[in-house]
Amino acid sequence: MILTDEEVDAAILEFLLKKGRWGRHYFPLDTLVNWLGRKIGRNGKRVRKRIAKLTNKGYLILHKKGKTVSLNPLKKKEILQFTKYFYF
Repeated sequence: MILTDEEVDAAILEFLLKKGRWGRHYFPLDTLVNWLGRKIGRNGKRVRKRIAKLTNKGYLILHKKGKTVSLNPLKKKEILQFTKYFYF
């Protein structure tokens, strides 16, 4: 199954959203990449690329020298609208 870049972005955001990872409540980046890399393919390289893009857009915040990631609470409304478009 081939997903578009927007669908991969939505999968990343939805995963963190379901786990409730906002602001200081972060999630290990390697675990996220391994978990989604199995579903998306390419050994997580595509997931890492999309995480970098989402970080540049301001949707994600990196913690602990880039080893953990969380959702940006300042972009909560935009994140919820984006994920709602793809999953609801």
